[in-house]
Formats: sequence, structure tokens, C-alpha cells
Amino acid sequence: MRALLAFTGSRGDAQPGILLARALIARGHEVTLALAPNLVGFATGHGVPAVPFGCDSAALLRAQRADSRFGSRDPRARWRALLDLQRRGVPESLADLRELVPGHDVVVAGMAGEEAAAVVAREGGVPLAAVHFFPIQPNAVVPVVPARWAERVPGVVHRWGWSALARARAAALAPVLPAGEPAARMRIQAYDPALFPGLRDELSGPFTGFPVDVDGCLTAAPDSAQSRRVADEPAGYRELGLRQWLATGSAPIYVGFGSMDVGDPAEFVAMVRAVCARRGRRLLLASGWADITPGIDAEVAIVEHVDHAEVLPRCVAVVHHGGAGTTAAALRAGVPQVICSVQADQPYWGQALQRLGLAATAPAGALTGPRLDTLLDRISTLDVRRRAAAYAAGFTTDGVERAADAVEALAPVTPELIDAAGRLP
Repeated sequence: MRALLAFTGSRGDAQPGILLARALIARGHEVTLALAPNLVGFATGHGVPAVPFGCDSAALLRAQRADSRFGSRDPRARWRALLDLQRRGVPESLADLRELVPGHDVVVAGMAGEEAAAVVAREGGVPLAAVHFFPIQPNAVVPVVPARWAERVPGVVHRWGWSALARARAAALAPVLPAGEPAARMRIQAYDPALFPGLRDELSGPFTGFPVDVDGCLTAAPDSAQSRRVADEPAGYRELGLRQWLATGSAPIYVGFGSMDVGDPAEFVAMVRAVCARRGRRLLLASGWADITPGIDAEVAIVEHVDHAEVLPRCVAVVHHGGAGTTAAALRAGVPQVICSVQADQPYWGQALQRLGLAATAPAGALTGPRLDTLLDRISTLDVRRRAAAYAAGFTTDGVERAADAVEALAPVTPELIDAAGRLP
């Protein structure tokens, strides 16, 4: 099988694609992994070859944050900003994918680039597998508005709302994307449907579970950006190291917002430091894409990224933006969560986990020291800790392999792949 994997977006969007590419390559398939240009080095630095397509996702995020129209009082200006956001980078992605798709048997894409991938799959006459990290297809289970009051709304309203959102996005993309469906399309639901009771009866699947980085391959490469930054720090920082810091003190509170904007970095760090100090807890801060200087002292460790599988089980709480990857890692670790959502699917994860008593949630834009203290109080009870531990006990870690199974099942079997005995290699 020759598979084109196209995963645009931030690191959280790209990481499942990298893991899936790695699994398919290990099974003997030919894989072209295409990522946003700024994440190609991340993949290749961890041993997975990749090529660029589309636009720099970090630059797109910066452009979005800098667009003053989103804060305008004029609804027309906000609407135009939203339309521009939906179309941003799509023509470039489409042009690059058209050059890449010839010679492949299947196209696999993440949620962010599904529409462009569908176009090139249709034009190339190959099937499409779209990896969904959240249930965005029309359904009557997930409230279309991520708020507590929406849980009381009839399911038919949610289904209508999701359908309306899909039509609105299609209309926004129509000027830059041709219409049409690929020959076959599969939507891989790459999350745990148990977090949305009743959803399995609503969507066809397949449901594969979260695509977790089981062996930490994307956090352990010796030439990673974090390794380079640590090497530049003073000797005391290198000698202490994060593992020793974790082993020589009490369980910390983990804070990490990935590629999301944290506002003024200095103010953000001061706020979370003060909250942890008031609670008598150490702070482990993963800076992600924020401009925060790394360093370690007795009470605070600031690093660029961490191995979630290794680090989160050693934390007392996880405060994060609600990306699907970090949410899954904290669920796997059995640690209570505070989800401070910024955009996209993040508020939905916050509400879903809050409904199940696994997290507390609030918008990141409204986060203050006192409010974070209150949220941490809510998840620091024995009941929440027990529920988190019980969920972790049943967490499945074969999501990547099951997604690879689904891709293999979708790809057509071509005669040249069958040997003389009629077997697939």
C-alpha cells in the first residue's frame, strides 16, 4: 500500500499523523507524510521522514491572534474575519497535495485538512480516510454549544446544529475548493466514545480510541528542540534535570498549553507560580510554543515539552488547554484535570470531562489566579481522584494500531501486491 498522510495544523494535529505514519511504515507500507512546513523538522528529528505542504501553522495562528476584526463591534467585520480564517492556507494546501497524490493508493488526513484532502482523493480516484479527534459529524449526543445549559436541549437540536455548522463551513470554503466526494470516505473516530455516552450508536466509526504515543518516541529523540535548549542552559540546570527534579520533591501541578496563546508570558508564569505557591505545590510548566525561558529551581521547573506518559502520572493535577492529545494523556495517567479552553474542540472536551466528574473547566481568556485556585479545589477531592484513577484503569493504548488497521482495510488491493500464492505481503 502507498499512503499519502496529510496532517496540517499545530503539533497536536500533526502528532497522530506522525504516529500513524510510523505504524504503517513498520508494517512495510510506503508512506508519504505531509505536514505543515514548521513541523517537518519535528517529524524528521524523531525518525519519521516528512515533506512540507500548505502554510506554516504557527504563522497562521499568529495571524489569527493579530486579526483585530475578531474583536470588532461590527458583526460584519467579525463574519469576514471568520470566513478568512476558514479559507486561510487552503489554496496552498490544495496545490501541494495535488502534486503529492499521484502514485498513492489512499489519502489519510486529519480534521483540519479533510476538505482539501477529499478534493485530491476524488481527483486521483483513491479513497480517503479522515482521522477525527473529536465527534464533529452531526449527532444528537454532543451538545453543539459547549455549555452546561446546552445539555438540557433536545438531541434533535444538536443534530441540526452540527449539520448547520458543516454547511456553513462548506459554504465558506466553496470559493477556494471544488465540490465533490471521493470514491470512498472513511471517518476514523480517534477518541473514546465512552466519554460521550450514546455516541457509538450515532456514528458509524470505526472507533479506534485515542492515538497515544505509547513508547514516548516523539519526546525522546536526542536531537529534539528541548535537548538543544537544555544543552544551552547553565550547568546546574543540566545536572539536575527534570527526572531528578520530579524524584526529589513532592508531586507538582503540571501546566501546559501546547501551541495556544497564553497572553503575556511573564504574567502567565507569575500567575501560575503564585497559585501553586499558595497551594503548597511545586509547578511543572511546559512552555510549548509560548516564549518562556526554561529553567529549574527547587519549586518550579520550566521546560519546552515533556513526555506525557512518563511525567503526568507523577503530577497531582494537570492544567491545560484541552487539546485532544493532552486530554488523552491526562486520562491515561489517571490525573484530575483543569481544562482552560481556547478554541476549536477544546471547550467540548472540557464540558465532556466535567460532566463525567473527571475535570473542571473554564475559558482560558477568563483565567485568573483566584479562578484557577477555585478550579483546582474542585478537582482535588477524593471522588474526582477515584474517578480519574478508575478511568485510567480501563484506558486502551492501541489506538494508533487500530487506526492503521482501518487504513489498510480501506486501501484497494492492487494485483501487483499479491504474490503467486495469492497472498498479501
